[in-house]
This record gives sequence, structure tokens and C-alpha cells, in this order.
Amino acid sequence: MSELAGAGGFSAIQTQLKDLKNRADAVKTMLEQQQELLRRRGISLPANAIDRLWSVRSNIDKLSLGLVETQMQLQQLRRLADTTALVNSAQETDLVLNEVMETVIQLTQAERGYIVLKNRETGELEFKVARGLSAEETAAGGRIVSWSVINMVAESGEPLLTVDAGADEQFSHSESIAGFSLLSILAVPLIARDEVIGVAYCDNRVMAGLFKENELGLLTSFGQQAAVAIENARLFEDIRAQMALIEEMHARLSNIFASIGSGVITVNGENCVLVCNEAAEKITGTSNATACGMQLSAVLPHVTDSFYDAVERVRRDQLQHIWAERFEHQGRQRYWQVVASPLRGDDQVNHGVALVIDDLTERKEQEEQRRLLGTFVPEALLENIGSIGELDTSPAEGTISAMFVDMRGFTAFSEKLQPEDLMRVVNRYLGAASDAINEHDGIVDQYLGDAITALWNSQLNQQDDHAARAVQAAQAILDEVRALHEVVDKDHELHFGIGIHTGHSVMGMVGGADRIEFAALGEAPDVGRFLQENAEPGEIVISPTTYELVKDQIEAEALPARKMKAGFEDLDTIYRVILRHSRQD
Repeated sequence: MSELAGAGGFSAIQTQLKDLKNRADAVKTMLEQQQELLRRRGISLPANAIDRLWSVRSNIDKLSLGLVETQMQLQQLRRLADTTALVNSAQETDLVLNEVMETVIQLTQAERGYIVLKNRETGELEFKVARGLSAEETAAGGRIVSWSVINMVAESGEPLLTVDAGADEQFSHSESIAGFSLLSILAVPLIARDEVIGVAYCDNRVMAGLFKENELGLLTSFGQQAAVAIENARLFEDIRAQMALIEEMHARLSNIFASIGSGVITVNGENCVLVCNEAAEKITGTSNATACGMQLSAVLPHVTDSFYDAVERVRRDQLQHIWAERFEHQGRQRYWQVVASPLRGDDQVNHGVALVIDDLTERKEQEEQRRLLGTFVPEALLENIGSIGELDTSPAEGTISAMFVDMRGFTAFSEKLQPEDLMRVVNRYLGAASDAINEHDGIVDQYLGDAITALWNSQLNQQDDHAARAVQAAQAILDEVRALHEVVDKDHELHFGIGIHTGHSVMGMVGGADRIEFAALGEAPDVGRFLQENAEPGEIVISPTTYELVKDQIEAEALPARKMKAGFEDLDTIYRVILRHSRQD
């Protein structure tokens, strides 16, 4: 029998027992039929033979019933053993609860069952899962639960078994037990880490005495495993939620870290690099993967010794420090602004230093270039330049319009005034001329004592209508002079002669290490000077090339060159602009 049982042969054993019972019944029937016949022949049966045979038959019945019960217990134990896998499962809580509920029903053969769990924040018992209920009952939630039983088990931490709940005095005041006509009830606490986390409950409304000590023991044992499984599932869910939150926070921090325009480098107490962002990678020329674990001095080998002194000061004093770092690297001056702050944990213990580095090199270079350009480029024009860094002031050839403005009678005039008065008057006239040039987007190239040179269509003020702008600026200069004559003393009246030519030129920065300026060399400025020499006071003289570009916009008359000199023989004809004063006399 043990071999059959071990092989799962309960059915075969039951068949054999049934066969033995049938044979015993047949022998008993045969003996009863033959007993009188045997007596007539003088043969008597052994005393109590039939009774003994009936006893054997009864024992067979008991054995069969015991075998059924043993089989059920074995199946329950197997189900109980199978549930140990739940303890180590990493399933979601809802899945574990459903498996636990299925097992409760299988172990107890209950009509209905439910599980309630304590809310970990409020401590309140909450209905979670049920079996054997209609859709309406399930939707009703807590109203179908016998809370008197649930609360009793949850508070005591002890299992509860009743074979006839309706007759049990301890439940005489329970409306749910009376209302639902509950007979058999079995409830066990779900205990994890010595704390009741919930209750597994099952009942039957049809059969009293359905649950016995065996079911109570099984469900109690199972409850202990189920509680651990449920708690593990909750912990797994918490861990997954925390991991998801950590990953989300890490992603956000990474995005924030990467989006910071400043270079960020963190170092530990030994000045080993912990992390650096993308901006720091560009500043240092070393990737984060390479820099991590390296000494800061290896990542930043070109900074000054005072840089590391400042880092040590921050680490020692636990105070933020800000400084400007200037050093030379690869033949180029570098300008950094550095903010160093102590790294502290929640325990306020120093864990290193965080460095925030802004590379201001390009900004400094642009500021210097802008300052230089501002010496000869109008501020309004300078504001229109999109990027100083993109501005090319390297030597270039091109066609420009060049103006030469010279003050007439200056030598004789200068002999009449004191130096201070002379400079004041001259600057007033030169300032008026410069303003007119600036208003028409020209560049004052040079101040030559009592003269000014101006350019249009250079790298700094590219224009398609440069010839027209130059002529308009010249007219504006003479208007400004006329306006000055209205307010200055008669003996302070001066006049300009102006020459303009549109032609070829080479433009770029000229000068030495201590002084540098933008200049134009070649045909355009040279011819402009020659034309100025041919202009009478208050006249604008332009070249034939310029005239062809602006003849539809101005009136001019052709004149023979008044002063000829070597190299300008081709300019035997020049044009004097007929003025239309914008100011009223």
C-alpha cells in the first residue's frame, strides 16, 4: 500500500478496499443463506463467525474513510508545500493576494473567502480580494465582510474557528453573521515580523461544522507563509517604486547636470575627480569616463598654484570661495571664473569640493575686440554686429567708398587762438563731421589733425549703397558746418573741403604690439585725398566712378581737375556736387 500511496495510487487502494468490502458482503450473504442447511446436516459455523465477518467489513469501511481523509490531508499538505514558492516570489501584491485566496479556498473547501489587509499608513483594515461572491457582492466591498470576526482576529492575533456561528454566543450581536446566515467560519491572522498585517477569512452558509481542527491548523500554517509572501510582494513593489523613482531622479539630475552651461567638477577629500559634466569635459578636454578617479591636478595641469590653494582653503574652512583664474595654455591667455563650494552630506560631514567653472576666455577676447572696434566704429553700428567673434578683421581686398575731409584755412586760423581754444573749436567741427559720418553708417578711419578719413563697405560696415551713403554723409557734414556758423563767433567760422572716391582698397588692422588700428590702403583713400585737394571750401568733389553710381540721386557738374599731380593724370575730369541744403538759411 505504501508503494501505491507513494506512487499516487490512492485510487487503486480504494478500488482494492471496495473489492474487499464487496467480497465480505458476498461471504456474509452466502453464510446467512447456507447457515440453516448446514445446521440440518449437523454442521455448525464457528461462534460469532458472521459477526466477525461484519466487523471485518466495518473495518474495511473505516479504512476506506480513513484513506479518503488521509488523501485529502495529503493533498492539503501538498498545496501547503506548493505555496512556499510564494514567499520568494517577486510578483505584484495583487497577484500574490489572488494566489493566496485560491489556496485558502482549496485548503478549506470553503464556500466563500476574503482577505483584508492593514493600510500601512493609516492602520485601517481594507478589503482586498474575495472568492465565491457575485459581482454585486464584490462591488459591495466591505458590506459583505463579517467585520466582527475580522476585528477579533486582527486584534488578538489568534485564529478563530466556529462550527455553528449562528449558535455561538460570542457572535450573537453580529449583524453580518445573522444577516448572511453564516454557519461555519474560519479566520486566521496574517502575521509578518511579529505584526498582524491582515486576516484571511472563509465561511459557509450551508453546512455547519465544515471546518475542523485540521483545516484550522493548515490555514494557520498557510497564513504564516502567506503573510510573508504578501509582505515580500509589498516590499518588492516598494523597491521597484523606489528604483523607478531613483532612475527618474537620476535621469532628471543627469539632464540638469548636462544642461548646466558651466563646467562642474566634483572632487573628494583626496582631490580625486568624482564626476564632471559635459561643459567641464569641453573646458578640460578630458571626458568624464577618463577624468573620474584621476587627480584634479592631472585633469587641470595648466592652472596656477593659487587654484589648488583656493580648493584647499574651501575644504579647510568649509566656506564657498569665488575667484578669477588667469593662466596661459597653448599660447593663449585663458580666463576662468571659479566658484568652489564644500560638499556636505546629510550628516554635515565634508565629502569634498564642488567646482563650478565658467570659461570666459572668448568673452574676454570679444570684449577686448569690441573695445578696440569701438575706437573707430560707431556705437550704433557696433550694436548691429551680431557676433564680434565672427567678425573678420584680417586683411581683405574690396571696393569701398573713401572720404577725405579737410579743414580749410586752419593754419592761419590756428595762429590767432590759444592752444586750448584752438583745440576746443577744432574738436567742435571734427565732432560735427564725425556725427554726420556715423549717422550714415560710415567708419571714421583716422583723425589727421584737422582732417578726417572715413570708409564705407569695409569688413565692418558692408553696404550695397556705399557710394550714396558717402555722398549723403558729405552733404550732412556741410549742413552741420552751416549750423555751427549760426552759433559760433564770426572769426571762428571754418569750412571743409571734401573728396570722395569709390575704388579698390586693402583693409585690415595695422600697427604694432602697443597700438593697433583699422586702416584702408590703396586707390580709394589715395584718390579721395587727391579729390579733397581739388575741393574749394564748402565743396564736395567726387570721382567719375562715384558719380556713375549716384548720378540718379544727385546733381553734379563736371570740372577739370584744378590741381594735378603725378599718378592722377587719368582724373582730368572731376564732379562737383550741387548742394541742396537741408537746413534753411
